[in-house]
Amino acid sequence: MQRRSFVTASIATMGLSLTRHGLAAPVAAPAIGSLGAGQVGSTLGELWIRSGLHVMFSASTLSQPRALAASLGPLASAGTPEQAVAFADVILLAVPYGAIPHLAPRLAAAMAGKILLDATNPYGGRDGAVAALAERDGAGPTTQRYFPGARVVRGFNALSMSILRREAFRPSPRLAVPLAGDDVDAVATVETLVRRAGFDPVVTGGLDTAIRFQPGHPGFERQDDAAGLRAALSGRD
Repeated sequence: MQRRSFVTASIATMGLSLTRHGLAAPVAAPAIGSLGAGQVGSTLGELWIRSGLHVMFSASTLSQPRALAASLGPLASAGTPEQAVAFADVILLAVPYGAIPHLAPRLAAAMAGKILLDATNPYGGRDGAVAALAERDGAGPTTQRYFPGARVVRGFNALSMSILRREAFRPSPRLAVPLAGDDVDAVATVETLVRRAGFDPVVTGGLDTAIRFQPGHPGFERQDDAAGLRAALSGRD
């Protein structure tokens, strides 16, 4: 009897672990680890905390994440990038795109199986050679190459944080946020995060379609509701 109870408990623990790491199904209330505590990390983190989610902020030094977490209450915490990745079901990539080649060797292995929400944008004048790759191949596939085990979803990169702060939870029709990803369950989890932040998600397709809403393309900086954004991205606006 004791052995049966042990086996049952072990199976239950395994199931919880698989669900926490996003391998079994969409996660309804994911823990979020933010790589970055600047405008992107703080804006999105605050919106998710307001909706009842736990967010750990991280940066290259702990002073900024600690100050931010202290200002946002008990659902916010601070840690190193490694701690944020270990904590999270969903990892928010909220750093300059040029930092990706430096972060990947430290963090890519720990991200295996987890959702990586890429809210970055490549700019050639700031981000160097990796930006040229992302502009040529698309930021989605480029980010995936650096974090091959992560379940990458592109999102929250198409609009400025000032617009997102102003328009969150506006009366219907809500502002639309475009998303793209290859993993169906990962995309579904991020759709939930978009709604919890006060917006409507518009999924464009796989990661290769994320180029449609990166800088220089029709969906970038497009302020519209879901119907209008879909039309713009399909060339029917």
